[in-house]
Amino acid sequence: MVNGMHALIYTTKPDEMRAFFNDVLNLPNVDAGHGWLIFALPPSEIAVHPTDAGTERHELTLMCD
Repeated sequence: MVNGMHALIYTTKPDEMRAFFNDVLNLPNVDAGHGWLIFALPPSEIAVHPTDAGTERHELTLMCD
């Protein structure tokens, strides 16, 4: 049974994306270290990672029992 998910967003503007989730959407988060914020989206979460131009991609991981 799937009981949640973890999504990764790769972007050339990670600070702006994190600010949007934090300041605009007011999503609860934890700092995984060095400003790497993990945002809670019960029962899921979103992480934002930096990447080079032209390499933007997204990943979806299903969390199961």
